[in-house]
Amino acid sequence: MTPFGWRMRELRAERGVTLSQMAEAIGVSAAYLSALEHGKRGQPTFMMLQRIMAYFNVIWDEAEALRMLAEISDPRVVVDTSGLAPEATELANLLAREISTLPPEAVAELLGRLKILSRPG
Repeated sequence: MTPFGWRMRELRAERGVTLSQMAEAIGVSAAYLSALEHGKRGQPTFMMLQRIMAYFNVIWDEAEALRMLAEISDPRVVVDTSGLAPEATELANLLAREISTLPPEAVAELLGRLKILSRPG
């Protein structure tokens, strides 16, 4: 499941809406929405994101947060390490090979460390 898919499912649960009800309301199939939630589809298009935000009636900060989640929810990531240090290529390859075997605690720890390192300033 992607961060966007997780939040979309959370919004549906908060509002007591089924996947089928939401799909019908925004004009897509329930299969598509399910695939979007589970990370079997790529990021939603701008227009799809707008329909989802309108459906949930989210505005301002909540809409921006949903947009940012969609931005970081591509389930098939390509990492270009050309021109970087050999350690960067090694890290990218190790992560690609091992991510499916890492326990959730290890993923959370790595994510937390990377977020700290990537903060501006």
